[in-house]
Amino acid sequence: MKIIILGAGQVGGTLAEHLAGEANDITVIDTDADRLRSIGDRLDIRTIVGRGSFPTVLRQAGADDADMLVAVTSSDETNMIACQIAFTLFHTPTKIARVREAAYLVRSDLFNNEAIPIDVLISPEQVVTNYIKRLIECPGALQVIDFAQGKVQLVAVKAYYGGPLVGQELRQIREHMPNIEARVAAIFRRDRPIIPKGDTVIEADDEVFFIAAKAHIRAVMSELRRLEDTYKRIIIAGGGHIGERLAEAIESRYQVKIIETNPNRCRYLSDTLDNSIVLQGNASDRDLLLEENINEADIFLALTNDDEANIMSSLLAKRLGARKVMSLINNTAYVDLVQSGEIDVAISPQLATIGSLLTHVRRGDIVSAHSLRRGAAEAIEIVAHGDKSSSKVVGRTIKEISLPSGTTIGAIVREEEVLIAQDDLRIASGDHVILFLIDKHSIHEVERLFQAGLTFF
Repeated sequence: MKIIILGAGQVGGTLAEHLAGEANDITVIDTDADRLRSIGDRLDIRTIVGRGSFPTVLRQAGADDADMLVAVTSSDETNMIACQIAFTLFHTPTKIARVREAAYLVRSDLFNNEAIPIDVLISPEQVVTNYIKRLIECPGALQVIDFAQGKVQLVAVKAYYGGPLVGQELRQIREHMPNIEARVAAIFRRDRPIIPKGDTVIEADDEVFFIAAKAHIRAVMSELRRLEDTYKRIIIAGGGHIGERLAEAIESRYQVKIIETNPNRCRYLSDTLDNSIVLQGNASDRDLLLEENINEADIFLALTNDDEANIMSSLLAKRLGARKVMSLINNTAYVDLVQSGEIDVAISPQLATIGSLLTHVRRGDIVSAHSLRRGAAEAIEIVAHGDKSSSKVVGRTIKEISLPSGTTIGAIVREEEVLIAQDDLRIASGDHVILFLIDKHSIHEVERLFQAGLTFF
């Protein structure tokens, strides 16, 4: 696939890194030559210095026969104009744009071929807000991903000493929970993947990914670790776009406090939010945290734009007694470093955003794709089409399907019914199949496997 990416920042650079190793023809455009040089030295891609909204620059990048334009510069207006030009002059089939300003997003009729021709809108702040909201709703989880409109969830947890299934073989999960269907999709032990089998023994500190119907998630978690109480008191450090959207989304169900340094922003938040308490100050101020009873907080969320400030305020909050701390980390090199220590969950905004982009880049009828384990693994929801004569999966049991190494089917959603994967489960046309790929480089094999028709090979 020939893809032009506008913007070599964190999202554009991470997307280029994900796609460059998958036999795609990638061109990245940016006005910053140094940033492009850094990406070009690491990846086998083409780079062009210039403004991505200029027709001449887009033509130089190969827009005449490009399959997709992904506009993720820091300017909403540049992204929108680039999509307009790609549509009008080059008839680019798929146009994806990052639009951050809420004022643009409130008009549903603004983005269509008669107005501004954008096929897919990406709002990183909203993606990250939803990501954090799911973590809050599922106490103790490291990652929570929705599939099939929320009917099924893939959840990552760390197995603790004392969990009923810890030290037990996976086949015993049915004995422990006879009335609940669940499947362990993957286990990561000391950062190495393990393909789960019936005789696999779960060890303490394993990172376990399991799939179950949403209603059964907490029951499965209780087998792997001590079940945490529902969160009530939440302190958010940083009242920017993400902090504001998160507070707005959860303030009706939780006690929310926001700490923000900018007095003008504090006034705006006070006027905008209904139930949240807004405090002006520095989240690294020990006296302020003590005064606001940080030791009684269920979660401390550091959501500023400064990685170092987020890390330091999270460490301080944990030291002062916060039950759980989560930190927004833009530098992906920091994510593994901090999450293995005092910080419970490190949130990478660009990796969260990449998932929503991958859904549209992948071939085949893929409903959603999610980047896992800092981009090493992937989970996808793909629709099966055809019949036994035209498809390699339809009409066959899971045991009969030749999946790529390291790939497991976790569940199937058939209309409103959730079917957890068993060897004798037969796939039908129209089924939504949820797969976990330990190695994301197997994705093209999976795509080919689910292609239907006489051209299949």
